[in-house]
This record gives sequence, structure tokens and C-alpha cells, in this order.
Amino acid sequence: MTSRPQGHRPTLEDVARRSGASRSTVSRVINGSPRVSPAVVARVRSAVAELGFVPNQAARSLVTRRNDAIAVVVTEPQNRLFVDPFFDRHLRGIRRELVEQGAQLVLLLIEEPDDYPRVGNFLAGRHVDGALLFSLRVDDPLPETVDRMGLPAVFGGRPLPGPRDQGHAYTYVDADNRGGAAEAVRHLVAQGRGHIATITGPLDQAAAIDRLDGYRDVLPDSPPHLITEGDFTVQGGADAMRRLLDRNPGLDAVFAASDLMARGALRTLREHGRTVPDDVAVIGFDDLPLPEEKDEPLLTTVHQDIEGMGRLMARLLFRRIQETGDTRAGSTDSVITPTRLILRETA
Repeated sequence: MTSRPQGHRPTLEDVARRSGASRSTVSRVINGSPRVSPAVVARVRSAVAELGFVPNQAARSLVTRRNDAIAVVVTEPQNRLFVDPFFDRHLRGIRRELVEQGAQLVLLLIEEPDDYPRVGNFLAGRHVDGALLFSLRVDDPLPETVDRMGLPAVFGGRPLPGPRDQGHAYTYVDADNRGGAAEAVRHLVAQGRGHIATITGPLDQAAAIDRLDGYRDVLPDSPPHLITEGDFTVQGGADAMRRLLDRNPGLDAVFAASDLMARGALRTLREHGRTVPDDVAVIGFDDLPLPEEKDEPLLTTVHQDIEGMGRLMARLLFRRIQETGDTRAGSTDSVITPTRLILRETA
């Protein structure tokens, strides 16, 4: 390897001399242009590696009009984001795809209403090439915000329509929440369970609404006292299970709309002396890698490929960024991924 003067930072011209390509060809390779032969690309990349060349990101951005950065916007409290394995798996999938694309992840949290203008101003400043958005609520302003500024975006989960949407069809990746819930409840019915309750997620989120609809698809006449709302947390599931037992001491099954709530339900059932699945069958949703608790049966649950959905979201976003036409929200290339029931010990 040819040495270079100490302190000399390799330039585009150095890479051109080492690779035998022109400066403009080197620039095209570094900026990802497809109009370069594979052999030349290989020579340029080899020269970049040998010299330790690092592109000037500011200059590159002027040429490509890209920052190689993607915002991940999550409407959740920080303390939940970093303890909920659902978000960990989603972010893991996103990060892996971004690494392959040479892009950075910029995490933005919305915990209070005052956070919306701050996040909106950041996105409007074009510091990122696109955005991935999670945990939207009813009438959340974020879909309209990114649509108005023309920022490519993909949503984690089906955005709920609001009065300002005006018929927009946002791009999203979601699991078959309704179908997965229906499959879980049909399994409980097939077991001969006659008093099947459900713990829903927050009913201002599409996933919770869809899973409740799946429950009602199988049990359309289920009385309201067998339905109670949780918050997708262990404690929320435990509290919801207590309410159900108070109202329905004879219930013999429960479908919880998340694994964390199912874990809380199991704790409450154990505290009340109910055995699982003999007295009460329990099914969750997510198939998360939760740590096992002593003497607790393995959870029957609905599996969704959370990490794969994160990667798919990122791929769809890069596709939208690379579009030459209108990249405003409104594309209809959304994806619903399949789910399947995983039978274990609780049902």
C-alpha cells in the first residue's frame, strides 16, 4: 500500500489516481450512481478502502440532496420505549436495513402535545431523507404534517383516518391484527370455552381496534362486561384481569391483545388461585421473547414478524425516497404481513 504524508486527508483526486478512474467517475461511484460498470466500481471501492477516504458529507448532500439519515418518530413515553421488547425488535429490524443502505437512524420521541411542533420543525428542516412513524393515535397530526411537507414516510401500523386526511392512502406496514385475533378466539371456542373475555389495547390505536374487531368477528354477541381496555403493559394487563374477574368470576378464557398484557393477566390469575389453562386459558399477541417466570406456563400467542416488519418499513421508505415522481404521502403500496397462532401451554 502506498503511504501518504502524515496528517494528509485523502481526497477525491487521490482516489481517482489510485483507481485509474476519472474524478467524475469516482464521484458517481461514491454517490451510488448505477451508470458505472461493476469492474470500475470495484476498483474505486478498493481505492477508497486502501486510502481510508471519507466523503465530505456536506458536499455530497449538495450533489445528491440527501442526508443519508432517516427519522424514526415514536409517539410513546420514553420509559416504555426502552423496556418494551416490541419496540426493541422493530428498531432492530429498521437499524439493520439502514446499515445496509449506509444511512443513520435519528430517533424522535413524542411524549407530550408540545412535542409535535418541535418534531414537525425538525422534519421540515430537511435534516432527514424520510420518516418512519409509530404508535399513532386517533386524529394524530403527524400524517398530515409529513404529507404537507412532501416528506417520504412509512407508518408502522395502519393510520386511523382523521377529519383532515381528505382521502389520503398512507403507506404503512402492519400485521394481520384482525385475522390473528380471530384465529386465537376460534381456538378458544374449539376448546369448549364458554365465557371468553378479552383485554384490548388502547382503543385510540388501530392495532387495538383491529384485534378487538377480530374477537368480535368470532363472538359478535359477547356482552360488554367480557371486554375491558388495557394499555399494552404488564401492569395494565394485570389490572384489566382483576376487573374481568370482579365482573365475571366464571370466565374460563381470555384473549389479551399483547403478550405483555397476557403476562400481567397470568399474574393476576395466579394471585386469585386460578390455574392456567385448567381454570382459565390465556392467549396473547406478538410472540415476544419475554423472560420466563418461575412456575409460569409458556404463553400461547399470535406470532407476528416484528423485526421483519421493521426491515420492510425501511425498504419501502427507501423505495419512496428513490422515486423520481411524486413522493408525497398517498402511495398505496402498503403491506399486511401474515400472523399465525403459536400453541404452547396456556391454551
